[in-house]
Amino acid sequence: MAKGANVALTKEIPGLTGVIVGVSFDAGAERALGDNLAMLTVLCGADKRALSDDHVVHFNQMVSADLSTAALEQTRGDDAEQVEVDLAAVPPEIERIVFILYVGEGSGGRRTLGQLRRCTLRLLNLADGAAITSTVDLSQGLNNETAVSLGELYRHQGDWKFRVLGAGYSSGLAGVARDFGITL
Repeated sequence: MAKGANVALTKEIPGLTGVIVGVSFDAGAERALGDNLAMLTVLCGADKRALSDDHVVHFNQMVSADLSTAALEQTRGDDAEQVEVDLAAVPPEIERIVFILYVGEGSGGRRTLGQLRRCTLRLLNLADGAAITSTVDLSQGLNNETAVSLGELYRHQGDWKFRVLGAGYSSGLAGVARDFGITL
């Protein structure tokens, strides 16, 4: 899937109860960059902002307040990080779930996502681990950004869809926090 593309998950896969969203990347010789990349997941309401700071999943808060979304400690396959979403458990006030990759603040030196050789996102069926879809290289076009919205799960007419975003933040986590109304 390319940036901007979407797929009607529950319409095309009847009985889909959950997904695993995984990110993989290649930082090449930039080991400090690869070691300091992390995933952040934001559960948003109709206003496209997090319902609260408790609706953010990251390394210090591994599970959302409603228990529908969790970062996995062990990943399946080649993904560096994965997040599990139980679609049936997502409360109705959550209209979209955004997946963000960012460079940790303590990475030493000025590291950016533009240094990545490759960054891909994939969706797996939570029930059996089967691949649903994957993205093209989302590192293309990134330069000075230190965070990027990779993709989002969102509700549409009673179904769940997934859209590839690939939108970078040169302001890093500060920009993410501002856009989603969260404190990090």
